[in-house]
Amino acid sequence: MAYPAKYSTLNELQLTQEARRILVRIIRVAFPHPKIPDGPYERMADKIIAESNESTWFRVALTQGLLTLNQQGGENFLDLSDDRALAVLQRIADLDFFGFIRRTTVLNFYDDPEVWDVFGYEGESFSKGGYLHRGFDDLDWLPSPRVEEADEPLTEIGPLGYDIAQQAPQRVRDAADSTGEEPVEDLFKGQDKVEEGRTI
Repeated sequence: MAYPAKYSTLNELQLTQEARRILVRIIRVAFPHPKIPDGPYERMADKIIAESNESTWFRVALTQGLLTLNQQGGENFLDLSDDRALAVLQRIADLDFFGFIRRTTVLNFYDDPEVWDVFGYEGESFSKGGYLHRGFDDLDWLPSPRVEEADEPLTEIGPLGYDIAQQAPQRVRDAADSTGEEPVEDLFKGQDKVEEGRTI
């Protein structure tokens, strides 16, 4: 989308109420949570609009993007079913204006206390005295742990399926007898002993 646009309506910098409703719908379709009421989505739309005011480029991109979104679906975006609306968003996923919406939403939407309530998150604990005495180990959503010994017998693993060497290989022991040096098996060079190190 270029600015100024060919059509005067696309040069508009003021978002209409319909454009704001479209923005709310975009956020709900892109971040669908049926249990979350409209409030957080509407506040997120206002946050995006406020963020766009800090940059003329983002303001123009957002305004033009919302005004032309209906062309993607062939009808009013607000009237599309969720599946068709999602298909429209998938087609514009690489556009800068949608990237701005997505990025701002990811960073701010889940920081809304009303969203926390839906997900069961109580928020930070420091101001409430921490988690220690506030049920941090209250696992009432899990079965009670079994603390007594089990009645079933332990499974016997049995002997290993291979032999464990009890001493060094014969060729290593022969080398030790003939040289009087303590041999070390060199797994990398195949020698019976490691030569004294030298500085190069």
